[in-house]
Amino acid sequence: MPHKENYVNLKVSDGTTMSAYVARPQGAGKHPGIIVFQEAFGVNPYIRNVADRFAKEGFTAIAPELFHRTAPGFEGSYTDFPGVQPHTSALTNEGLEADIRAAYEFLGNDSQTEARKIFSVGFCMGGRVSFLADTVIPLAASVSFYGGGIAQGLLDRAKYLHGPILLFWGGLDKHILPEHTRAVEDALRAAGKEFGNVTFSYADHGFFCDQRAAYNERAAKQAWPMTLEFLKYHLK
Repeated sequence: MPHKENYVNLKVSDGTTMSAYVARPQGAGKHPGIIVFQEAFGVNPYIRNVADRFAKEGFTAIAPELFHRTAPGFEGSYTDFPGVQPHTSALTNEGLEADIRAAYEFLGNDSQTEARKIFSVGFCMGGRVSFLADTVIPLAASVSFYGGGIAQGLLDRAKYLHGPILLFWGGLDKHILPEHTRAVEDALRAAGKEFGNVTFSYADHGFFCDQRAAYNERAAKQAWPMTLEFLKYHLK
């Protein structure tokens, strides 16, 4: 279990309090920041590990608990999707935008973080939130892993993206279909936004998470250095 000192409590503009896991890099001076947006299964060991991996790469990483209004501290089972549905269904864009701003403000006010070099990354549900975040706050860049619902509900926001975005998809995904990924690409292209669009034809939804049955080591090991290169390029 992570230590209590790894967590902070953030005041959200709607009056709620949101816990968030924070992983810090070693070394003095200011570091770039990254907001890590969870899957539907909470800020669980996998998401905390992703934040730790970014910290080892020199980022101050914060993973906010997006279910703080319905289930503070929630960690769901990857084999019990019905158990997460009440919490995903309760999310609203307005609430998520407030959560995004709270995490961004934490990094912006953090003495060890470079306020003008903040990024986001998200997985599954969090992939959608990472896209949304890029339209809400002035991110340097963002990354979205298999973000469900972007095509169905966020295409009209493509024109508001602040930073370039890198999108990853699984070609075997039965929920995010080729027509959905094409719609996202078309919207970004029409909006004149800078983006990367990567589909691993042999990978399924959730391929990056080594705690899921759908984990694909080959795709995950390719996506990680691509993600780091994309983010570090936009540090310049």
